[in-house]
Amino acid sequence: MSRLQAVQSTGAALEDDRTAPETGQAGPPATVADAATMPAATAPEAAAPKRKRPPAKAIARILVVFLLLLLGWYVATDRLAPSSSSGAVNAFTTQVSPRVAGVVTEVLVADNQEVKAGDTLFILDPRPFDLAVLQAEANLAQANQGVDASTAALSSSQARVTQAEAALENTRASVARTKSLVERGVAAQAMADKASAELKSAEASLAAARADLSAALLKAGGKGVNNPQIQLAQVQLEQAELNRTFATVTAPTDGVITNLRLAVGQFINAGSPALTFIGSERPWIMVDMRENQLANVQPGADASILFDGQPGKIFKGRVQGIAWGIDPGRTSANGLPQNQASTRWFEPARTMPVHVELVDDDWPANVRVGSKVNVVVYAGGQSNPIAWIASGLQHVASYFSFLY
Repeated sequence: MSRLQAVQSTGAALEDDRTAPETGQAGPPATVADAATMPAATAPEAAAPKRKRPPAKAIARILVVFLLLLLGWYVATDRLAPSSSSGAVNAFTTQVSPRVAGVVTEVLVADNQEVKAGDTLFILDPRPFDLAVLQAEANLAQANQGVDASTAALSSSQARVTQAEAALENTRASVARTKSLVERGVAAQAMADKASAELKSAEASLAAARADLSAALLKAGGKGVNNPQIQLAQVQLEQAELNRTFATVTAPTDGVITNLRLAVGQFINAGSPALTFIGSERPWIMVDMRENQLANVQPGADASILFDGQPGKIFKGRVQGIAWGIDPGRTSANGLPQNQASTRWFEPARTMPVHVELVDDDWPANVRVGSKVNVVVYAGGQSNPIAWIASGLQHVASYFSFLY
């Protein structure tokens, strides 16, 4: 019976080969041996599973959902918990400059040295200032002598006025006697005319003496410290002494000397920066945020701070204020603003500085001026899921600070 089935299968195979539409040609004739082995060869092929195509639609749906979630997170954080990694530590920095010009003779501080208010930083050559003080003292003495001479001249002018007044009185009496004699016919009229001329001369002499007295009074200007010449010389002396004290430059407050480039023998002009001084007043943080991040940010909002110099630690902060303006960098020519040419498809968003202060009393020791800071501002408060997630991500980022 099995032989009969094999022969029938062989006949069916020969018929299929003759009518195969794919090749259009008849295959080689099948033999009984081929028929015997055919079921064994086709059995594994029938049992093999079909290969499935990649689920492209499912992957596309996942990507779309992911992008929508990312966009929603981006918008939500900008409104409720804006953050930025472009923050930096700031402090009061001063370029210390001498008030007078001179040559540096001593530098009494080192780079990165802490100083107290009033500590001497460097000294200029004091000899020119000592000479200026001596010259001012000599001018004051000369002014006093001039005032004394003016006082003596004033006394002389006063004496001449007194003498002229006495001469005028004598001349008036003589004129009266002469006129009486002329009226009685004892003396000639010529004597009366001469007496009148002498009277006019005496009056003129008195007027001249009084004018000299007024000039002497103006020249003298007053007595003692009220004299303008003495006051001027005294002010010049005080200025010279003050310049001598300016030759010694001291620290304005407690702080640190940094970026020291001052050397002995260097000439410094008045007002020229000599060294950099960082005050010890409490530093603060300035972080740049995009304008669309500031929609809900208000002074007093809570913030969390991550310093690169303190990895693994989050500090509490508070928004102190938001800058009211920045310089957009727009130039002008001939009194007119110039166009700002741009070849970008999208104009980059502008950022505004936000002033953030540390709430903790102790400032981190390893955080210095210019250190990088990451700040998250809880504009919508800290009791919402967005704030929780943003805080968690910042904590995760704090541990990555150990690596870079």
